[in-house]
Amino acid sequence: MALNILQRLSGIATITRSFVEAVEGTGVKILDTRKTSPGLRSMEKYAVRMGGGYNHRLNLSEMALIKENHIALAGSIKEAVKRVKSQSNAPIEVEVRNMEELREAMDAGVDRIMLDNWEMESIKQAVLLVHKRIPLEVSGNMTTEKTKKVAKTGVDFISVGAITHSFKSLDMTLLQER
Repeated sequence: MALNILQRLSGIATITRSFVEAVEGTGVKILDTRKTSPGLRSMEKYAVRMGGGYNHRLNLSEMALIKENHIALAGSIKEAVKRVKSQSNAPIEVEVRNMEELREAMDAGVDRIMLDNWEMESIKQAVLLVHKRIPLEVSGNMTTEKTKKVAKTGVDFISVGAITHSFKSLDMTLLQER
C-alpha cells in the first residue's frame, strides 16, 4: 500500500512540475483545486507543493470561494460578498463568467477573481481592466500548452484540476535484498 501511495504522489508531483516549468519566468503560480481523492487530500496537496505548485486552499476556512450558484442564490455578486463578509473574515474569491461580472466583483471589494473557462482574448481584456489591482486566477481545462499562453497574459494564478485528478502514477518497484 505504501508503494502505491508513493507512486500516486510522485505522479502528482511530476505533473505539477511540468505545469510549473511551463510558466517559468512569468511569475504565475500554479494552483491545485478542490479535486482531490477522498482520504488523500493532505497527501495530494503535499505532492503538489513538492512539484513546485501551490495549494489553492487547504480547507473551506482559508478562503471563501463564491461561485455562480452562490451568486444566483444571493441575487448578485455584491450581495453574495456582503453575506460572506458578515459571517467570516476569510479572504474572498469570486468566480466570474463575463466582463460585467468582473466589474461587479471588482466593485465588491474581493481579494481574488477567478476567470473560469474564458477565451484567451477575454482573459487579456480582463488583465487590462484589473491592471494588478486584484489578483486574477484562470481555470478551466488547462494543458501545459494552454497554460504557457495564459501565463503570458499577465494573470497571477492558474489553477489546474488535472494535477490531482488526471495524473499518471509513476511506475515503481520495491526490491528487497537478501
